[in-house]
Amino acid sequence: MMTPQAKLRAKLAGQDIVIAPGAYDAMGALFAVEAGFDTLYVSGASIAYSRLGRPDIGLFGLAELTDTVARLADRVEAALIVDADTGFGNALNVQQTVRQLERAGAAAIQLEDQSMPKRCGHLDGKALVPCAEMVGKISAALDARRDTDTVIVARTDAIGVEGLDAALDRADAYAEAGCDVLFVEAPQDDGQVAAIVDRFRGRVPLLANMVEGGKTPLRSAPELQALGYKLAIFPGGLARAVGHTMRAYFTSLNQAGTTAPFRDRMLDFMDLNAAIGTPDMLERGRRYDGGETE
Repeated sequence: MMTPQAKLRAKLAGQDIVIAPGAYDAMGALFAVEAGFDTLYVSGASIAYSRLGRPDIGLFGLAELTDTVARLADRVEAALIVDADTGFGNALNVQQTVRQLERAGAAAIQLEDQSMPKRCGHLDGKALVPCAEMVGKISAALDARRDTDTVIVARTDAIGVEGLDAALDRADAYAEAGCDVLFVEAPQDDGQVAAIVDRFRGRVPLLANMVEGGKTPLRSAPELQALGYKLAIFPGGLARAVGHTMRAYFTSLNQAGTTAPFRDRMLDFMDLNAAIGTPDMLERGRRYDGGETE
């Protein structure tokens, strides 16, 4: 059987763009797979939103990320692309990050060239490490892989800090360092998108980040494929959809004093248990407590 890493590499080498919706917990991953997705993006921003109720500014660490990845990998069979932020330190920290995330179930690990404290790529006020330092981190990540099929994604946030030309030069250096996928974050218009694609199409697979309300013009996956991208992530869409639903649900409950007006937008008790596999788990449990006879 092919590993998730090998499957992801095969998909990236294929003709069609790979679509990876964001997931930040096992339930979200389960429903994404049910909908037909076999590649998921484990969004650092969404982990911060859901675990802390705080912005994506580097407030959680490697242990929390590893725990999240392990829980998703235990629940679903999907290739997990993991947002590892800056690698949580220098090149030696990057190697520890890669080893731990691989063990937890990551098929791909994304590293960015921001300095700490990092910020969401669509926020202003970011700062970068020197290009040479990031090249070293990419090399360290490649050396640390136990499985050479594990995909290393190199991201540059330089457009918003140093401008497009500097971002393209940094991306060139990261491609030369051997990254498997290149992620030039937050192009601000169609011209910048075209410049990225013109520079790197055919050299290294390109990742496009679709953020609702972010700096980059939103495009559908087919449109991104036509431009020359190989991977499209929708990292925070689930968190934003859930946040919208939460606000509406609590407002309705507070006003009505009952969930009745919201019922048609909810799974009931039986539906939810069916979706998460409760009957199957209870049946399996009976095999170990003497409840099943031959």
